[in-house]
Amino acid sequence: MAHFFRAPDRRQRFLLPVDMMDWLPEDDIVYLIVDAVDVMDLSGFEATCKVGHAGQAPFAPAMMLALLIYAYSHGVRSSRVIERLYRRDAGYRFIVGDEVPDHSVIARFRQHHAGRMKSMFLQVLELCREAGLIRLGLVALDGTKVKANAALDANRTASSIEEQIGRMLAEAEATDAREDRQFGAASGGPGLPADLKRRGDRLSQLKACQEKLANRAAAAAARQQEKIAAREMEQKATGRRKRGRKPKQPDPNMDPDRTANPTDPDSGIMKTRRGWVQGYNAQAVVTPDQIILAAEVTTEANDVRQLTGMLNQAQANVAAVMGEDATLGAAVADAGYWSEANADSQTEECELFIATQKDHKQRAALRGAPAPRGRMPRSMTARERMERKLRTQRGRALYRRRGAAVEPVFGQMKERQGADRFSMRGLERCRGEWQLDAAVHNLRKLHRDSVCHLRNQEKGGAKARKKA
Repeated sequence: MAHFFRAPDRRQRFLLPVDMMDWLPEDDIVYLIVDAVDVMDLSGFEATCKVGHAGQAPFAPAMMLALLIYAYSHGVRSSRVIERLYRRDAGYRFIVGDEVPDHSVIARFRQHHAGRMKSMFLQVLELCREAGLIRLGLVALDGTKVKANAALDANRTASSIEEQIGRMLAEAEATDAREDRQFGAASGGPGLPADLKRRGDRLSQLKACQEKLANRAAAAAARQQEKIAAREMEQKATGRRKRGRKPKQPDPNMDPDRTANPTDPDSGIMKTRRGWVQGYNAQAVVTPDQIILAAEVTTEANDVRQLTGMLNQAQANVAAVMGEDATLGAAVADAGYWSEANADSQTEECELFIATQKDHKQRAALRGAPAPRGRMPRSMTARERMERKLRTQRGRALYRRRGAAVEPVFGQMKERQGADRFSMRGLERCRGEWQLDAAVHNLRKLHRDSVCHLRNQEKGGAKARKKA
């Protein structure tokens, strides 16, 4: 029976063990992250560091990458929060030791190396393969909307963007003329005023928005011209005038009411189940064991044009990690990916099972419809052939596994890793951040598998000792 309380002695020299390896439990994910980064080829990261020159030595890319991965695995994305945590959290302190980087160093590292996250993702995939976590034969494809680092209210119409650009340029010209009168045209003056310097990035963003709207109008005009040309060719081939309203002539001019976002011009307005958001369409190809094989970000809100590219990327990643003979096997996707062109893109290496209607309707239809028998009639359309294949016993079994494979992945990434909003701006940087998120997700799966294996070994050893 205890007759006293255990109270801390805050004046003792060591509140933590002297050896940092004893600070945390042996099954903590920080050890796996540090070990995984240590075996990676980071030559691309290191090539950008200036070593052997005057000035302070740069921080090791391995330490910075491990710090980012560990923070993302706990849903921490703010560089200022990371800086605050490694001053008081044992896991962060274990990674950095006495080399404490500033929050600005963390932010710059993440921005400068966004394009190299794909190579890191592939190396994590290689670690998953070595652990036996990649099992092929079936993959699931889906997309989710991720908020951009921009407000929905920041969108501006093409006419207001043009007006604001004109106003800023006129203000700059007026300032130049005033300084020429005051200091002389040859003197150069004191330089651009501070308020206009701060507007330099704003002006470039507005021009990027204007260019985006112009490109969008040109692309729409090109598609319209293709429709007109296809209609004329069909009329010439049949010798008959096609029924229906004649397509309008393409107009390459910008619609003054079309909108773009000056904060992040690459992002767009996208619809979700909870309403409209300013964001991107993030894609992923996963195995039934929830290992991500491919990750991508697109500015297109619709998924239909993403199927071929995502499956090709997944096949390339699998071939790079598991060998040229490795194939995906079969792929399942919801109705967002349905089109006759996608159905025709099926290959011997990857059989396609694509829903032809919304997911809840597709599941209800598969429950109620009997399995088809006999040969498939040749008169069936592409949609009818896909619906028939989904009604087979194999089709039902494979499509039933789609939701359990890919949807929990997005839930885990958004809820556990905070991947419901990008920290950086621009398509390329957001693409790198999404691949970092995917790599972190795979590392967490690898950590769970290693912890379960360790616990099973401990249970087996305990049973053996009892028997002895």
